Amino acid sequence: MDGLLIIDKPAGWTSHDVVARARRLLKEKRVGHTGTLDPFATGVLVLLVGRATRLAQFLAGAEKEYEATVRLGYATTTGDLTGARREGMNDAEGMNAGAGVCAALGREQVEAALASLRGEIEQVPPMYSAKKVGGKKLYELARRGEEIEREAVRVRVVEFEVVAEGDGTFLKRNEDGTCDVRARVVCSAGTYVRALAESLGERLGTGAHLAALRRTRAGLFRVNEAVTPDELQRLVEGGGAGDILIPLEAALPHLPTAHLTNDEARRVRHGAGIRAEGPREWEDGGHVLMLDVRGRLLAVGVYDAARGLLQPRVMLAV
Repeated sequence: MDGLLIIDKPAGWTSHDVVARARRLLKEKRVGHTGTLDPFATGVLVLLVGRATRLAQFLAGAEKEYEATVRLGYATTTGDLTGARREGMNDAEGMNAGAGVCAALGREQVEAALASLRGEIEQVPPMYSAKKVGGKKLYELARRGEEIEREAVRVRVVEFEVVAEGDGTFLKRNEDGTCDVRARVVCSAGTYVRALAESLGERLGTGAHLAALRRTRAGLFRVNEAVTPDELQRLVEGGGAGDILIPLEAALPHLPTAHLTNDEARRVRHGAGIRAEGPREWEDGGHVLMLDVRGRLLAVGVYDAARGLLQPRVMLAV
């Protein structure tokens, strides 16, 4: 079984939990994913099954889209609802004086703070993240009470905007004096939405953390295409898992294609390049899907414009 599965990850599951469940259900050891979701988060997790695992390098950097709930009023040790409240942090500056801040917030103020976080920005990876420093994941160090210096990384926030509540209001006020802002985020891979939440709080003069996070899109794959792990189990038991498996040749629709003759396909199966002369819209050094006469993906190739050659780089032919 080879292809992509779009899973709607439940809250409380790690990304590895989802992968392990898929391996058992599909009886396939080669299952991976294209981008981790925190256990408390839900939504799109793209699984690569069988030979599709070879395509990870082309999918991991895809743009992501989220629905986030930012709780204003106090910060937590993890930047999300799973952490402990940081009591007294910067109280003198009002960083945890949630009730007063929420009472005074206006929509224009929130919109301005959101706007300041759009575009190319630098983020310091949170200590509670899966990023590796010196071969160790940051969250492993954080759980031992260690905190180390982290270099800021440049990320791109395309959209960071308020999602109005059902009654049209921009804030949900809570009984404990905190308030929630629901936001839509479109960002580059590697962006930490919890860090965006904390930065939003800083701009509004209060502590903040993520109260909820749902990934609604990863690249071209949307949550309305996804199935839950329980739905996947029912499909497997009913013999219908193949119906939701995205085939290899449809996994990278953003890449150009080359339709090969039988002789060219034979050469590619042996790792040889093929001539690709004449005017091409392909980017020099860019990736091209190499399909046989039946439309099956044999390889992802690299186009050499100077030599007029298309060379297979990632082999997928059986």
